[in-house]
Amino acid sequence: MFVDKAKIYIKAGDGGDGIVAFRREKYVAEGGPAGGDGGNGGDVIFRVDEGLRTLMDFRYQRHFKADGGIKGRNKTMHGANADDMIVRVPPGTVVVDENTQEMIADLTRQGQEVVVARGGRGGRGNARFATPANSAPEIAENGEEGQERWVILELKVIADIGLVGFPSVGKSTLLSVVSAAQPKIAAYHFTTLSPNLGVVDVGDGRSFVMADLPGLIEGAHQGVGLGHEFLRHVERTRIIVHVVDMSAGEGRDPFEDWLKINEELKLYSEKLEQRPQIIVANKMDMPESEENLQQFRQKLTEGFGEKEIFAISAISKNGVQELLYRIADVLDQEVEVTNPEEVTEAEGRKVFRLERSKENEFKVYRENEGFVVESPGLEKMIKRTNLMSHDAILRFARIMRNMGIDQKLRELGAEDGQSVRIGDFEFEFYEKG
Repeated sequence: MFVDKAKIYIKAGDGGDGIVAFRREKYVAEGGPAGGDGGNGGDVIFRVDEGLRTLMDFRYQRHFKADGGIKGRNKTMHGANADDMIVRVPPGTVVVDENTQEMIADLTRQGQEVVVARGGRGGRGNARFATPANSAPEIAENGEEGQERWVILELKVIADIGLVGFPSVGKSTLLSVVSAAQPKIAAYHFTTLSPNLGVVDVGDGRSFVMADLPGLIEGAHQGVGLGHEFLRHVERTRIIVHVVDMSAGEGRDPFEDWLKINEELKLYSEKLEQRPQIIVANKMDMPESEENLQQFRQKLTEGFGEKEIFAISAISKNGVQELLYRIADVLDQEVEVTNPEEVTEAEGRKVFRLERSKENEFKVYRENEGFVVESPGLEKMIKRTNLMSHDAILRFARIMRNMGIDQKLRELGAEDGQSVRIGDFEFEFYEKG
């Protein structure tokens, strides 16, 4: 079964906690802090695997969770970092954040990777907090939580050629006679419900991949019929081969069919309007097809100028070889469709991080009888703070004061005993005595 869309949940591993520990060795008095740092949580990484062709696997497994880092040890020993979780996806997979609808990655090349959820950093042990003023700190950080999100995977078939046209114009028949593919062929609409791929051997040493895509109808750009399920695959093709039923089956006008399909392509994406297109007049073995072709040429010339049209009969193979030669020639002149906006690191791995400048930003406002502090950096920090430790609470209070949050609360009229909420945590405000 061909599956080209899936929704999955991913959770990176949490960082391991740092610990509070002290040296306890014979003959070493007051040995000092010796709590080690926790290990980092594992990332969730999507990696392209050319051996996969659909998103079928994600119908049965929808949750992916990486392991957490190991807690710190005594004698300043670092907890082990967790292994990354590798999730294999087929080439052509687009990853979209379900909440923001932001495109996270467009994965097209074998081995290409993207870190979709970053593992949490391990918490620091008390050995990291020793200072001349406090040589025996009882402060240790909790591990940072790993990122989690719901993502939507969309598979856009990667093919050199995309066959487009109304239902039942002969796209599947054409693919079946030029390749070893065996698409379902029947005398009713939407026989093809998912893309079929075939490798076409031109016969002169050249070859290309052709995709038979589900038929279009009016309103497809708005999701009518197979709509977006079809159009997403057209975006990947380097050349569009537009198949028109020149027998005027079911009383349709071939020229109007051609106009409607091109309008749907344009409304879905203006880039498709600029994509090279080869017009194929199919079913030329049928009565009245020759007369219809002459009328089609005349209307096309009057409205759009001279355009090359290949008259063929897919079922009898007349004119098919000439069409293949022309497709191969046009392919030789075209560069591969790529995503110029994609940004990757040296490893070919794309990573999403919160900008450091935004972590230090904050906003304070009144809510009911209390106040709310919004700060991405502070919310992350409070989750890493052990609120059962007096030293850790004093440290957190100093950080808030240095950021200017205390001053902002005073300006807004905060008084002793009023509540202050930061993320999921709530405190009472008191002036320093």
